Amino acid sequence: MNPLQSLANHQFNPFEPHPELDGVEVPDPGGIDWSSNSDPFGIFASRGMAAPTILPPSEVRREAKDRTTNIFAHYEKLQSILERHEATIRKRWEKKTRTQRLTILLQAWPGMPLTHRPDFAAFYKHAGNLNSVARQHRSSFVWPLINQEDLGDPKTLLLLLNSRGRHHPNVFAASDGESMHLGKVTMAIVPIFLNEYVMTLNGMTRQEDYGRLIAWEEHEDAFDWMHTRKQFLPGEGLMILEFQERLLEFLVDCCKTILHDIPFDQTTSDQFVIQPEPLFKESLDATGFSTLSIMAKEAPYRPPARLDLQRIESLLSARTVRAEDHIWSLREDPSYFAETILDMKEHLVGVHSTSKPLRDDLWVRVISSVLVESFSQLESFAELRNQATHLRELSKKYGPELSPQKDLPEEYLAALLRFRHYLNQVTKGVLDRLKWSVAASPPLRAYFVRMDARSTRVIVPNSVRRDKVTQQLIWLLQTLWEDGNDLFLCRMTTVIDELDRLLKAEPKALELVSPYVAMLIGELSITGECLRQLEIFQPWANGFENALVDREEGIKKEFEEHTKSWAQVHDTFKEKNIIAVRQLGDPSDGRFQYPVGKRQNKPNIETLRRSEANLDAFWNAVDDILYQKAGSLKDTAYQQVLSQPRYLQRTPEWVEPASRKEEKSNQNDKQNNGSYDYVSPSSRLFQETGSTSSARAEILASGAGKSKVKRRGIPETESTSENDTAPPPPGSLLDVQPTFKVDARALKVFRTVFFDPAANTTAGEVAWRDFLHAMDSTGFTAQKLYGSVWHFQPTRLDVERSIQFHEPHPRGKIPFLVARRHGRRLSRAYGWYGTMFVLKDSN
Repeated sequence: MNPLQSLANHQFNPFEPHPELDGVEVPDPGGIDWSSNSDPFGIFASRGMAAPTILPPSEVRREAKDRTTNIFAHYEKLQSILERHEATIRKRWEKKTRTQRLTILLQAWPGMPLTHRPDFAAFYKHAGNLNSVARQHRSSFVWPLINQEDLGDPKTLLLLLNSRGRHHPNVFAASDGESMHLGKVTMAIVPIFLNEYVMTLNGMTRQEDYGRLIAWEEHEDAFDWMHTRKQFLPGEGLMILEFQERLLEFLVDCCKTILHDIPFDQTTSDQFVIQPEPLFKESLDATGFSTLSIMAKEAPYRPPARLDLQRIESLLSARTVRAEDHIWSLREDPSYFAETILDMKEHLVGVHSTSKPLRDDLWVRVISSVLVESFSQLESFAELRNQATHLRELSKKYGPELSPQKDLPEEYLAALLRFRHYLNQVTKGVLDRLKWSVAASPPLRAYFVRMDARSTRVIVPNSVRRDKVTQQLIWLLQTLWEDGNDLFLCRMTTVIDELDRLLKAEPKALELVSPYVAMLIGELSITGECLRQLEIFQPWANGFENALVDREEGIKKEFEEHTKSWAQVHDTFKEKNIIAVRQLGDPSDGRFQYPVGKRQNKPNIETLRRSEANLDAFWNAVDDILYQKAGSLKDTAYQQVLSQPRYLQRTPEWVEPASRKEEKSNQNDKQNNGSYDYVSPSSRLFQETGSTSSARAEILASGAGKSKVKRRGIPETESTSENDTAPPPPGSLLDVQPTFKVDARALKVFRTVFFDPAANTTAGEVAWRDFLHAMDSTGFTAQKLYGSVWHFQPTRLDVERSIQFHEPHPRGKIPFLVARRHGRRLSRAYGWYGTMFVLKDSN
């Protein structure tokens, strides 16, 4: 696994060697008549297709003028109708049945495709034979947002009416052109050809300027507008005009049918008063929460969104915190460490296949993979978060002066391109992990075979029978991880959207996705949403590729230099170095058994303490190797996290009941004794000096005391040991916390996630919907991303930090041990503890 690989670039680079063109006759560009030859290199002829139609400037101007006239007439009519009747249209549309809605839609657009993203459906169905059916599916590729599945919903048409009727057509020019991306790159739709001209649409508010054809020689900036894509090639421009003309006509026809009782010529008369614009309610799913899939589904029907850097920063910050918590949980919780190791074992090709006890070298591979993954996740998302924060500062600095007619400020453009490059690199790392984990995952491994006994490469054999759902799921996953031409054509965000739709629509598909694979899909949803945000930053996003020509090599060199320490850690965690700690990290002998939910007695307490000591011994050994081979890792996120003043939760020694009762009588409160010790990590990695041995293991063996702090209750009035002078852990009483008054449903959740074995709480599962309710009751809004990831954003708290949790998969219950870990994460993030939550008065 190498998380620093580059994404494949399938764009043609004329400055690189192309062995596939050896022997192909390429005409001399200087001898080509560009004004009369639209296929000089035979690209279309090689596919058995006709060359693009060549239109003279006069014909292009005539068509552009006719379409522009119709566009503005439809737009002004639609605007006037909505100003007077939008509330009425909404009420009538929402009351209609789906059948009634579809009848109106089909009357206005006969032959409307059935499914969401009909262009993608045609691409999937006719892969390899698309050119022969392109004419039949042209409407699907030109207007992919026009389909019965989406527009038949109660809200979608209303969003489309509102956005197109209350915003000028030029606002949509770039996004309408981008909506035809799949059709253009697959040549399912081919624009006309006219050389040495540009068409103006972006930022053109006057009708005479909208769709204006300008020769390069007529304006000093015309060529620059074309090659930087600030404006459009004539063929592209005509297609956008065709798109908008037909769409606005369709929307006016829908309004005419919905307002059937009003004579159409009177709908915009003065007898109807202009009304305030009605507001839309937030779209929620069946659980009552917002989801990323709903946002993605509605995006084509809303006005083009602005680049939301605050949202990007929030997503990346929460993901970084999750990576930090993962590292701390691996070091603190023996059961979490063991589960992570065993889960990785089930998702490595060549490891899961044996039913015998795992060989030592395979355990080494598993442990190495866990170490590399945990480090890479933290470094990658921390770097992306830092860059997003910087971009938000630049947005505030330059935002007021941005104009579609102007270039981006150099500092802002350079930061955006750098962020885009890092996003693509991180995404490639996730795709690489997806590749080797899907084929090995228990639900899907039967559909893959290894190339040979020694290889980790896998193939999907035709001999293995697959039903339609399984076939589509594997195709989508394979399209992602192969990072091939299909992914380049479709774009990753589109494939992830389709994967999410399949998992929601088909229970069989959901059953075939393991929790680990669902987690990786969630990773892609985060980087994918960030890439989607960059794609909608129009019209400047259209010029990113051109801007990279002079900057790409510099960005690549900077990335290589910046990630040298990452590569050094990856080398350190290679299997040859991890052999020394294999025995310490092997969970197969029960060394990490952790009966935290069982009744407290001496044998269970000793088991807990022994497992914690075993875990400390493993990490001390790992940190010693890392320190010796990679040094202090200065300026890395890993170094910053482990050098924070955090504490590990550890089980105190067993106290006999009689002695415990006597001890408690000397305290002010029942809870003062606390259920856990909080100790400083004994690792030497980020300390100036210190022993390289396992400090905790030595202490347990000798029976000596250890520096510790209490977590709950009022501090004891007198220290019982001179070592009890360590500062309190984050979230202790020095960090004053509010008291949350919650209902019985939420209180039951918090008593489980902040389980106290010494208190009267019960160890048990937590329903996911109950957890969502509990978080909502304390001031968080929840949004489901893709895969299993949920993003929780504080709205009624005095904190800004977001947090992410994974929805249990495939059951809707959080196991007790996982719920307890959620509590530890909330404690680390916000300083929360169990006694903060009390039952509110029912009155």
